[in-house]
Amino acid sequence: MSQAEEITPKGRGELRDQPPPAVSRRTTFYGTLFRNELRTTFRRWRTLALLAVLAAVPILVGIAVKIETGGDDPSGPSGNGPAFISQITNNGLFLVFTALAATLPFFLPMAIGVIAGDAIAGEANAGTLRYLLVAPAGRTRLLLTKYATVMTFCLVATLVVAVSALATGALLFPLGDLTTISGTRITFAEGLGRALLIALVVAASLVGVAALGLFVSTLTNSGIAAMATTVGLLITVQILDQIPQLHALQPYFFSHYWLSFADLMREPVYWDDLVRNLGLQALYAAVFGSAAWARFTAKDITA
Repeated sequence: MSQAEEITPKGRGELRDQPPPAVSRRTTFYGTLFRNELRTTFRRWRTLALLAVLAAVPILVGIAVKIETGGDDPSGPSGNGPAFISQITNNGLFLVFTALAATLPFFLPMAIGVIAGDAIAGEANAGTLRYLLVAPAGRTRLLLTKYATVMTFCLVATLVVAVSALATGALLFPLGDLTTISGTRITFAEGLGRALLIALVVAASLVGVAALGLFVSTLTNSGIAAMATTVGLLITVQILDQIPQLHALQPYFFSHYWLSFADLMREPVYWDDLVRNLGLQALYAAVFGSAAWARFTAKDITA
């Protein structure tokens, strides 16, 4: 019996279903490249410091609310603050929503801007960019890997804020059923699910910032300059978003609909601004992602 006859139909099917060795090696290489990028990013002291600051914000807010309201009673000696203070005091789960609202205008986008701004420029400044491109990754795939790493940091940073707020809220305040903005009651489990959904929406709201930072990172070989420029643009856009005379332009600013995640705490949920926010982020990601690709593919890495 020949060697070909020894292969059963099942064996031939198994061989036919196996990917070509080149495809398998390429997939393994890209997976390894992404893992290495994640490992490098999350091992940096700068990244750990940013995550520590983000985790500290909900703790500080929770302690401030606890002190300001004079304990668990929102009508205590100092319990004349805004309405959200009373909500946090009555249910610690509201600290998750408050912490995300407090960090989204500045702390979260600043952290994303630092990581995205350093993605390409930092490699160029350190002299490692040319060695990365010697590998068979190619500029396009390397850029996509960098962007995926930044987006992973977006998700991790948002979850750090949410988990820190949930833990602080559970330690300082009671947990239980909660009242939505519309005045209806939902169970704690449903509220927890909405908190997770809100965290995911907040992370998705940073897609445009990540693409903007990556584009800026391709324009310079200085990581510090790229980070400073990205953070400066974030601050400028948010200032412009508060000027009444620019109301016609404000719906096109990437930060305009950031706080629309509060609509997830309504019953029924208001989806209009949420959809506008996600669509706007996708538009910014497409525009600045394309600009980053055009710039990076033409970038002289030997200079």
